[in-house]
Amino acid sequence: MKLIGTLAASAAILALSLGSAQADEVKKIGLAVANLQANFFNQIKQSVEAEAKKRGIEVVTVDAKGDGPTQVNQIQDLLTQDIDALIYIPAGAAAATVPVKLAKQAGVPVVNIDRNAEGAPGDTFIATDSVASAKAVCEYILAQAGGAGNMVVIHGQKGTTPEVDRSKGCMESVSANPNVKIVAEQYSNLWSQDEGFQIMQNMLQANPDVKIVFAQADGLALGAAQAIKVANPAEKVWVAGFDGDTAALEALRNGVFDVTATQQTQLMGRMAVDSAVKLGAGEKVEPVQLMGATLTTKDNVDGFIANHP
Repeated sequence: MKLIGTLAASAAILALSLGSAQADEVKKIGLAVANLQANFFNQIKQSVEAEAKKRGIEVVTVDAKGDGPTQVNQIQDLLTQDIDALIYIPAGAAAATVPVKLAKQAGVPVVNIDRNAEGAPGDTFIATDSVASAKAVCEYILAQAGGAGNMVVIHGQKGTTPEVDRSKGCMESVSANPNVKIVAEQYSNLWSQDEGFQIMQNMLQANPDVKIVFAQADGLALGAAQAIKVANPAEKVWVAGFDGDTAALEALRNGVFDVTATQQTQLMGRMAVDSAVKLGAGEKVEPVQLMGATLTTKDNVDGFIANHP
C-alpha cells in the first residue's frame, strides 16, 4: 500500500511538472481576425492582446478584411511562424474549415470565437448564445411596435454562425406574433453601416409602410436608421441591432435606434487566451463555451458605455 501511494504521488508530481512545462511552451499565439474594420472584432483583438501581454505571450495578428481566401493564406503563413495556438474568427462560411484543418495537421490547437467552422470546428468555440439573445431583442422590438406590422430583416453574412443563430432566435419571436409580417429580407457581406443604409433604402422603396427592422449587427442597424431618417416616414419605425458596438451604444443613448444586445467582447478575448494556454498544455477545454448578451436600451445603456463587458 505504501509503494502504491508513493508511485501515485510520484505520478502526480510528474504530471504537474509536465503540465507546467507544456504550459510554458505557449509563447506565441496567432490571432486571425475576420475584419478589423468592425468594432466588434477590434474589441476582441484588444482584449486578446491585453490578456496575452499580462501572461508574457506574443500575439501575431492578421486581418482578412472580410475575405475568406485571404484568411486561408494568412493562416498558412502564421503556421510557418511557430505559433503555439491559433485564435480564429472566420471571415466567411465558405472556406472556414480549411484553416482549422491546416492548424490541426500542424498540431496547433484552435480556439474559434464568434463563428465556428461547419464540419471542422475548433478545439473550443467561444461565442454569445445568439439564438437566445436575438429572440430577446426581437421580443422587445415587436412588443414596442404593439405586436403587429410589417417587418424587414437585414441579415449578416450568409451561413456564418451568428447569422444563422440570430435568424433562428428572431424567428422564434416572430412566430409567436401572428400579426407581424416579414415583407423583405436581405443578406449583407460585411455587416457594415454602408450596407445597412443601401439595403434599407431599397427595402423602403418597395415597402414604405415598414414598421419594424431587425438588423443583425449594430453597423447594419445604424445604416438602416440613417436610411429611415432620410426617408422621413410618417410613423415611427422601430429598429433593433445586435453587438453592443461602442459607437452604436452612444447612438442608442441618443435615440438613433431602439435596442441591441451587448456582447461580452472583453470576456471573449480573455477566455480565448486562457483556452489557448490550456489547450497548449494538453488540458481539456469544453468544446462550446457560450455566454449571454444583455438586452440594451436607452434605459440601461450608460453602464455599458462606461464599462464595456
